[in-house]
Amino acid sequence: MSFRDPRVTDWESRLKQVFNEIDAIVEEEYSDLFPLRPNRPGQGETADPSADGLFDLGAAFSPGYGSEYGKGYIVSIRVVTLTRIPKARMDLIEDRVIELLKEKLPRAFPDRDLRVELDGHRFKIVGDLSVR
Repeated sequence: MSFRDPRVTDWESRLKQVFNEIDAIVEEEYSDLFPLRPNRPGQGETADPSADGLFDLGAAFSPGYGSEYGKGYIVSIRVVTLTRIPKARMDLIEDRVIELLKEKLPRAFPDRDLRVELDGHRFKIVGDLSVR
């Protein structure tokens, strides 16, 4: 039995879908750049896009203590390879993920004022996180 509010579960499910859509795009654009870790399933081989392919994208809630923007969802962009990724290439990938996130959030949450901000050295989804 779960004690989570179903509205929070719905909100996070929609956010997960946004990241799944972004994952499919960046897999298509960048997956040939680096080899997968040997124990990582290929893209589409599992039911969860964050568990297969070159990219593991998502967000985790943070209460925002000590943060410039307060509470929000910290964006996680992980490339699952043993190969060293040059900073310039990683910056390019991060920029693309954030660009897509800024494009897709308003479609997934049309009734919310959500923004993606750089909070310290991490990107964070902030704004109207209320449950309704």
